[in-house]
Amino acid sequence: MANGRPTDDGSSRSSRRRRDKVANAGGLEALGEKIGPGTTAGSVANQSGLQALGARIDEADGRSAGGHRRRRRWSVRRIVITVLASLVVLALVVVGGGYIYLQRSIDSINKLHVSDEVTAENGAPFTVLVVGSDTRVGQNSAAFGSTAQVAGQRSDVVQLWRVTPSKKEIQVVSIPRDTVVSMLGSDVAQFGTFNRINSSFDSGANQLVETIAANFGIPINHVAEIDFSGFEDAVTSVGGVYLDFNYPAKDAYSGLDITAPGCQLLSGAQALAVARSRHYQYFENGEWQYDGTSDFGRIQRQDAFLRALITAVKSKETNPIAMARFAGSLHEGLEIDDGFSANELIGLAETYRSFDAGELAAQTLPTEPSSAFPGLGDVLVADQPAAQQMLVNIFGSSLVSPTSPPPDLNGFAEPPPTVSATTAPTGAPSQTGTTTPTTTAVPSFDPTPCTPG
Repeated sequence: MANGRPTDDGSSRSSRRRRDKVANAGGLEALGEKIGPGTTAGSVANQSGLQALGARIDEADGRSAGGHRRRRRWSVRRIVITVLASLVVLALVVVGGGYIYLQRSIDSINKLHVSDEVTAENGAPFTVLVVGSDTRVGQNSAAFGSTAQVAGQRSDVVQLWRVTPSKKEIQVVSIPRDTVVSMLGSDVAQFGTFNRINSSFDSGANQLVETIAANFGIPINHVAEIDFSGFEDAVTSVGGVYLDFNYPAKDAYSGLDITAPGCQLLSGAQALAVARSRHYQYFENGEWQYDGTSDFGRIQRQDAFLRALITAVKSKETNPIAMARFAGSLHEGLEIDDGFSANELIGLAETYRSFDAGELAAQTLPTEPSSAFPGLGDVLVADQPAAQQMLVNIFGSSLVSPTSPPPDLNGFAEPPPTVSATTAPTGAPSQTGTTTPTTTAVPSFDPTPCTPG
């Protein structure tokens, strides 16, 4: 005993070395106790295999039937075998328990109750309202301001995902945030009879669901909200996304700063800056050029990001640890409606696991500028009949008659025109124009998904 401490003699050092040479020895012993003979059959993934493996490890390790360990020296061969056995156990737990882990990860996602959503029939096409919230609650980054500087919440992104499992199709309709709609309920007193659609989200997801259904006749079956931190975490969990820039790019408002062209890996913060960019600039011919399309350009870049994220997730699907990390990141900054069950989400993931990012059909609701609302600044209204034609093509017979249609070019609420379905475009990039439902090529200055060389 020296200075009140036990002397570190050769015996204690040797004992400590023996413990350290076994990878996660304590964890393996605890796992063995958990799945011992008294464990209920089927309560642990691959239980019988793990029990048999544990019995073999016990036998090789010299554990007697009574559970007492006989002291023996660790040979190099035995160390190697034990480490390999530990890795096998880890692999079995990850693979065999992957479903359980994924289910628990989904169950840990924050839930919200949306009373105005409509239950879809099992296996039928359904519509998910995907909202990108600009709330500053929980934000650690000073780049976007605090809740004191930017109060409340608005929808930075309003997307309607039409999912058809039987055809493995996903069609995305983006509604520009500056699109004027008829306000409902308490929103009328706060925002007036007409206002931007993103204002409706200030009262929460349910109010936005009700507003979309009343204005456009689109029943919403599920809702997913993601904020800034959730966006960054999802990208970070898959190691970033790859986007190709033909020119250096920047946006002082979103924090975007791409200093060199080419295919490059973007971090979560960089990807968020791309997806939020409404004041996009690119360096061409020795000068900084400005993309004046504002929200339309941002929607275009959001579509590119979605394809890049799909590609990044798919590249990790054979790596159970990476997929577990991605699933675990989903509860940060993400909320889904309480009607979206874990089994349903896992089933969709299995159905769409072979879905290619290039098959994502993304379009923007046709709109046109309107000067009928001087108090709102630069705003847009639905361009009819093109807008209704797009909705009929995508949502078909699920559409209902709007109870509070949006205003027209002159500021008067008008029911949508009657149109018949035509062949809807699929797999095409989102449109940047506002007056026709036809798609256009991606501008050369916008980033596109890429694969590193």
